[in-house]
Amino acid sequence: MQLHNLFPFPEERKARRRVGRGGGSGLGGTSGKGHKGQNARSGGGVRPGFEGGQMPLQRRLPKHGFKNALFKVTYDVINLDMLIQAFEGKDSITLDDIYARGLARMGAPVKILSRGELKAALKVEAHKFSQAAAEKIRQAGGEVNELQAAPAAE
Repeated sequence: MQLHNLFPFPEERKARRRVGRGGGSGLGGTSGKGHKGQNARSGGGVRPGFEGGQMPLQRRLPKHGFKNALFKVTYDVINLDMLIQAFEGKDSITLDDIYARGLARMGAPVKILSRGELKAALKVEAHKFSQAAAEKIRQAGGEVNELQAAPAAE
């Protein structure tokens, strides 16, 4: 494969608009911008949301609610069946193991959920556990180690 074999072929591409190149082009003279006015000027036009001086919609509507997105902590969730499948035969799973196996993004807080059945005792380390997941791990004779989640980036 070479660059000139890639589609679409050059002759199939739409030619760019060459404005201000004479009357024969259909876009000579005023270059398709009409006569005078703000939109005919270089750098002319209005910013998005501008309504000709009328109070714009985004300022007419009331502000509402409270957003605390800067401090929201988003957990990468992992179900028990995924843990069992990824760490078959292991009796202890640390947070570093989870990151190394690619089950969660590096450094992201991890929460373990309860989907799947646990047969062997398992010691699991994560930032959070659902109640059902913690119960399943303890019933199988395992151990739950809940770590302190790092605060969200400021």
